[in-house]
Amino acid sequence: MSKFIHKVMLGAMALLSVGLLASCGSKSTGSANGKHQLTFMFRGGDAEKKAYGEAIKAYEKAHKDVSVKIIMTSADNYATKLQAAISGNKTPDVFYVEQNNLMAYADNGVLRDISKDVKDSKVDLNNIWKYGVDSYRYDGKQVGKGDLYALPKDVGPFALGYNKTMFEKNNIPLPDKDKAYTWGEFVKVAQKLTKDTNGDGKIDQYGTGFNVVWSLPALAWSNGADWINKDKTKVTVNTPKFAHALQEFADLQNKYHTTPSVKESQSLDTYQRWMQGQLAFFPVGPWDLPTYSKLKFDYDLIPWPTMSTGKPAAYVGSLGIGVSKKTKYGKDAADLAIYLSTNRKAQQILVDNMIQIPTLKDMANKWANEKDHGKPENRQEFLDIVEKYGRGLPGATTYNAEWYDMFYTDIQPVLDGKKTAAQFVKEEQPKMQSKLDAANQQKKTAEATAGK
Repeated sequence: MSKFIHKVMLGAMALLSVGLLASCGSKSTGSANGKHQLTFMFRGGDAEKKAYGEAIKAYEKAHKDVSVKIIMTSADNYATKLQAAISGNKTPDVFYVEQNNLMAYADNGVLRDISKDVKDSKVDLNNIWKYGVDSYRYDGKQVGKGDLYALPKDVGPFALGYNKTMFEKNNIPLPDKDKAYTWGEFVKVAQKLTKDTNGDGKIDQYGTGFNVVWSLPALAWSNGADWINKDKTKVTVNTPKFAHALQEFADLQNKYHTTPSVKESQSLDTYQRWMQGQLAFFPVGPWDLPTYSKLKFDYDLIPWPTMSTGKPAAYVGSLGIGVSKKTKYGKDAADLAIYLSTNRKAQQILVDNMIQIPTLKDMANKWANEKDHGKPENRQEFLDIVEKYGRGLPGATTYNAEWYDMFYTDIQPVLDGKKTAAQFVKEEQPKMQSKLDAANQQKKTAEATAGK
């Protein structure tokens, strides 16, 4: 799977102690050659390094009295290194904010409320994806309302890709980009494309190869199920609809045999199989476009298959760009965050480097409809997910994600066919509920400490 995925969830109790340290200061490095120097910490690979290097140069050119020191880490190490910087009283002036950390960072004085800065900048928030903006609003009680503690660095729709070349080679009609497969239709096509192509008696081409963490949500939501209630107080996995969606996911390997087994994936994982043209369907995010531009087969995007609701669903994530509450240069730091999130020149640089879709809706619509823009042809699917049927992961808007992480930590017996989904969710719900109750109690403690 792509390394874009947010892999590390921080606990709120650790952040409670961080709040005390964060109040001491921030890692503004003072002046450099008579300029205010800001620090900007982010994560990524070579494509992100190049893109943000260019964007920062453009910012410095337009802001003669400010220089920016870039601090870059890998995706795997970012959360740990940011945590260490905060704990060590060296919080960067501007930095990436993961959705699941927003409440704790706001409650504990790590993040600056940039509502006034955004208002003064006269940025048109209506032209920024609502999901992206609302992901960083917080009213002291819940995410999605209230003041702005960050702006979206991006929105990350997780679309379903298919190997167009494989379909054509096997004389299977191409999927309709505007009408999702039903689950039954999807399974039948995946089975047709699962085969031994070289006659050696071993399957070497599979229909599917989904990671459960990032793909199961599309099935559960489309089946009318979810992990948690709207009030974020009750775990809701122990239902027939949820169990059915999970069982169907597990059956892709154990009943329908369209997904490589765990043993088969040890020698060649599903990401590698997709890259080599051996999978019919595989998730695609905007962050994948630089790498997938080098694929030797043609691919495109379609909606995820639908279950009982008849409506597609998909995961959409986001990263935010926030400002340290204790930065010495609050206005400049906020200006940098706003620039990287909303400035058209900066956005064009990031989009040209193929690391994201535009955060500005009018730019995104133009981007999706450009002629001869290369693969995938159906870029509109990314926008449809963001605007119509994408959802954030359930753990992103609770005080910590330990309850949600537990679900996937314990799920392997279901995927291996050693336990039914119905049995698993019945056993798992009370354990998850205990973790969720603890998270909500931590939030109450943080609110009391902050005097909210």
